[in-house]
Amino acid sequence: MHAPPPRVRRRRAPAGRRMHGWARDRPDAPSPADSWVYQLSGYTDDGLGALAAAEQETAVIDLARDGGDDYFTADEIGALHEAGKTVYAYFTIGSIETYRPEYPAVAETDLVLNHWDEWPDEYFTAYWDERWWDLVVRPRLDQAIAAGFDGVYLDVPNAYEEIDLSLVPGEDRESLARKMVDLIVAVDEYAEAAGADLAVFPQNAPELREYPGYLEAIDGIGVEDLFFLDQDVPCDEDWCEENLEHVRAISAAGTTVLAVDYAREAANIETACERYGEEGFYGYVTGVDLDRIDEPCTAQSASPATQR
Repeated sequence: MHAPPPRVRRRRAPAGRRMHGWARDRPDAPSPADSWVYQLSGYTDDGLGALAAAEQETAVIDLARDGGDDYFTADEIGALHEAGKTVYAYFTIGSIETYRPEYPAVAETDLVLNHWDEWPDEYFTAYWDERWWDLVVRPRLDQAIAAGFDGVYLDVPNAYEEIDLSLVPGEDRESLARKMVDLIVAVDEYAEAAGADLAVFPQNAPELREYPGYLEAIDGIGVEDLFFLDQDVPCDEDWCEENLEHVRAISAAGTTVLAVDYAREAANIETACERYGEEGFYGYVTGVDLDRIDEPCTAQSASPATQR
């Protein structure tokens, strides 16, 4: 399988129950030093040795080193655990990329909906259909559990905002949002039924907190672009403040927030890191390609060019 293209999500204008890993042992509000690392490609020597040596205690990585079917093994994830890391498996739940191993089977169905214009190899899907669960979500959960990941980091819950409504007669944004929450709840229930202590972290769409069952099903949320858009552009659109208010409410409910902003200018890195500390979020500032390991906030502020 070829390596996946660089990954980073865009947050459009918006239409804890239990604590896992490092979060459970940290009752105080996070400081900028309480960082995490987010890498979806560019793994050194196709392995995780560089991540094991990274200063951050928590890592979000793809299920597979190549974005395909060359999955990280239980031994590799175990080595990260031995290095003191908590590790979450990234995958999408509202879309399918053409390079993923499940794509051929999904493409034979009517689950594939409109193309995501920002991503030439990605399509939104009928994520509420049982076949989507059987073909994609459940196998990915099984893979994450078998490899020993501490949790799953679920991208594209904002699919409910982006699906072409003409392709799904009878649906509207409200019904699609409810069905996305139902899917996230199903992920949590499946992990619990399997006896897996698997944390659930959706990425973006924090407004889903307003739907019953959502906050009870998640252990945290990942959020992009809280303070800087891609890349080094201050987030000062009207939706930026609304997005931040939703994230604050989630944090106030006792749920972990993993924030990531895309910036390379030293002043912007320092600003983002300061804001994480003020808000009590775990933060990471990196480049849009998510193909490198940047230093934690405190180190980046001093030397933003440093990387592994």
